[in-house]
Order: sequence, then C-alpha cells, then structure tokens
Amino acid sequence: MRPFYLFLMVLWGALAFYTGKVILDHGSNLFPIFLGDIARWEWPGQFNLDFTMMLFLAAAWTAWRNRFSVAGLGLALVAFVGGAGFLLPYLTYLSWKHDGDTAGVLLGANAKPITA
Repeated sequence: MRPFYLFLMVLWGALAFYTGKVILDHGSNLFPIFLGDIARWEWPGQFNLDFTMMLFLAAAWTAWRNRFSVAGLGLALVAFVGGAGFLLPYLTYLSWKHDGDTAGVLLGANAKPITA
C-alpha cells in the first residue's frame, strides 16, 4: 500500500503546485471562467460539466460513506468544492486508517463483515 500512498501524495503535490501557479498568474476568480465556458456550449464547457458531475459523484460517495451524518455532509461539501485537492489526502488518510483494506476505505461505516 505504501506505493499507493506515495502515488496519491505525488498527485496531490503536483495539483497543489499547479493550482498555486495558476492563482499567482491569474488570481482566484475561477467561477466566472468555469461557468462561462459551460454557458458557451463548447468543448471547454463540456469538460467543465463532466468535471462538475465527477465532483458531485465524489461528494455523494463521501456523504454515503459517512452515512449522511452531519460530518459526512460537511465532508461532502468539501469534496464538491475541493475536488482532488480534498479527495487525494482523504483517500490517503482512509487507506492508512483502514490499514489498506479496500472495503473499509470504500464502504466506511457501510462495510459488512465477510462471512464464509
């Protein structure tokens, strides 16, 4: 599992570096550009809409994994707004917490014991 942790953290580091560079060069006024691309009905807008749907799925999974608790709904909001900037460290934490058990990572409180 350690190579997977390292992979997640390398991705997170690359994303943090890229995001920092874009903010320095263009500011943090993302939403008008993001939504404007969608409103133009062109390929950048299609990508942004697809990405928004992936953010929604990540948020829905996060809320479900935490049984729609108050904390789970809060994490879901962070997942929707934060994207991979949230999901990469969250998955790393969950992988560590569940000692690499994929069912525990993916299912959380919804995991059922495996019986033979």
